[in-house]
Amino acid sequence: MDGVRLAKLQQVALVQHDVAKAVPFYRDGLGLPLLFETNGLAFFDAGGVRLMLSPPSSAELDHRNSILYFDVPDVARAYADLQARGVPFDDAPHLVGRTPTYEVWMAFCRDPEGNLIGVSEQRPT
Repeated sequence: MDGVRLAKLQQVALVQHDVAKAVPFYRDGLGLPLLFETNGLAFFDAGGVRLMLSPPSSAELDHRNSILYFDVPDVARAYADLQARGVPFDDAPHLVGRTPTYEVWMAFCRDPEGNLIGVSEQRPT
């Protein structure tokens, strides 16, 4: 294939109707470093990918978003730590799949607007 190849994801935009309410959840609850806030937007560092919290810019974009999945070394510990910070979970860590070399364990929580967030561990078999 000739030409430009997209590789690294730079930023993910996540719709939030109340960005100010969402900031403490992402900063204090999930522990993402807040990079900056400007013009009603908030930007976080999600492992080198910028996460932008933004009100919907049009009616077409006013809906729930894609699921964010965060890689963690130990899903049970992440679940316990995040719960201790007040993050509400839909379920406990559970096995969701196997490959020849690892198992995938996940647990799911929701942000203040109901967007689903997964914490995921790839556990060697």
